[in-house]
Amino acid sequence: MEASFAEALAAARAGDEDGFVAVFRSVQPTLLRFLRTLGHDLAEDAQDIAAETWVRVTRDLAKFSGDEHGFRAWVFTIARARLVDARRAAARRPVSVDADAEFADRADPVDVVGCVEELISTEAALATIGRLPRDQAEAVLLRYVVGLDAAHAATVTGKTAGAVRVCAHRGLRRLSELVEQRDGATGCNAHAPADGTRGERTGKDAR
Repeated sequence: MEASFAEALAAARAGDEDGFVAVFRSVQPTLLRFLRTLGHDLAEDAQDIAAETWVRVTRDLAKFSGDEHGFRAWVFTIARARLVDARRAAARRPVSVDADAEFADRADPVDVVGCVEELISTEAALATIGRLPRDQAEAVLLRYVVGLDAAHAATVTGKTAGAVRVCAHRGLRRLSELVEQRDGATGCNAHAPADGTRGERTGKDAR
């Protein structure tokens, strides 16, 4: 799969239309999830921001040098910058936010890992991620939805890799709290193995 993407990317950089289409189809669905989740409060449509992102990618593609992860990080860096621009434009008009009450701290959250795979698999789950503080939502999306490692996610956000790991870990814990609130005591714990091995594995991922 990686070789196929590498071949398509090389072809796209050389001006091959089919290569570009293959790259676009591989990245676009995740890009839209990223933009819709982080830009849910914006009037500008995610499709428009994505289109502007691809215009920039097309313009500078021949100058790009790197592998698949580097390419995805580059595309999402462009998209994030465009999202920041849209947010600055939206800041000129007042926006009421009343969601703070939903983020009460809770002790002993449910197993983080048992929730994550279930959570990121649906549009409703992405909406839940969108309720996180923005830096945490970005980190969770880039690490667990886009699939970037901490170093490439750091390139996108302008943070250090360590800061991305911290934000992702905090975001996963907050997600577990939100899922517990949604599902009650029979939530994601029902999906976690009794020996807790799955939780240990995800904990490493979060770090």
